[in-house]
Amino acid sequence: MTTEELERLLVEQPVELLHRLARGRVHRHFRAGKRRLIELLLRHSAENRQGFESDLLALIADRQSHPVGPAARPAVERPRAAAHGRPHPAHHEPEHHESPVALGAWLEGIGVPPPQPFVPDPWQEEALAKLQQGDVIVSVPTGSGKTYVAVEAARRAMEENRTVIYTSPLKALSNTKYTEFCRIFGAERVGILTGDRRDNAQAPLLIMTTEILRNLLYDAAGGEIDLRLDTLGLVILDESQYLADPERGVVWEETIIFCPSQARLLLLSASIGNPHDIADWLTSIRITPCYLIKHSKRTVPLRAGYLHPDGKLTPLFRTVGIPHGHPNYLHPEARRLFARYEDETMPSGRRR
Repeated sequence: MTTEELERLLVEQPVELLHRLARGRVHRHFRAGKRRLIELLLRHSAENRQGFESDLLALIADRQSHPVGPAARPAVERPRAAAHGRPHPAHHEPEHHESPVALGAWLEGIGVPPPQPFVPDPWQEEALAKLQQGDVIVSVPTGSGKTYVAVEAARRAMEENRTVIYTSPLKALSNTKYTEFCRIFGAERVGILTGDRRDNAQAPLLIMTTEILRNLLYDAAGGEIDLRLDTLGLVILDESQYLADPERGVVWEETIIFCPSQARLLLLSASIGNPHDIADWLTSIRITPCYLIKHSKRTVPLRAGYLHPDGKLTPLFRTVGIPHGHPNYLHPEARRLFARYEDETMPSGRRR
């Protein structure tokens, strides 16, 4: 088909199908609106038009043969509201017998929870116990309490007169952790080493970027070092999913490889895709085993909403939470705002 015919076919498809088509083709496609997504897909199709068209037609055929919605009921045609004097094509969506959640109910409960006594979770206590036996990878959702494990592990190491190094991928995050740890342990026990700062470099707890630690380990291998690595007892690598970064991942790899054998490694992350593989790798290259502490239950539940550029806020789905397994279970008001946004942003020549 010609480029014009391909473009018309893409315009006719729902946004969710275009995002499926963009996986593996368009970087960060989930941030693009429909118009921008079509432009990026057309640009990519030039590399392999035949394969692109084949995938598109297969997705269309799959969508037609597998209706979405509970129990795969036949879709009901409902025309969108007209805009600029043109009717929209019929839009297929599943029937829903329950009422969609109201905005007030969706917002209910959001805020700062009341204070209550802190009790460590079982996984936190397990992580600290496993650190006595070997290295540990903590792979848990955001907000679960990884920082508590880091703070308590650092406290225990310093009580045994061992040096602790805490690394992060960003200087800004290192500065934030420096302020936080100074408040917890006292400024005299915390130092920081980044490209911009060098304060209290002989402190028992040092905050730095991962690149700085890698460079220090390089210097130690060459006999030039001004830190007490012989007393190093714990290295905390925050945001350790950077191991998979195409450009900077090698820094994390070399840091782990060159880390002194007497020091325990504590890797923290909320988004490592293959933590079991990383744990097996650490076990194979270091003298101590590596233990994986992993769970997927979020302590702080997620809610999804949609904010239109005009300030209109609505729940994204028909339920308060995110309905796993039902990506098309959209709130009717969100559907209306999506359609309105497309009307306002799509060139008039592409609207049908």
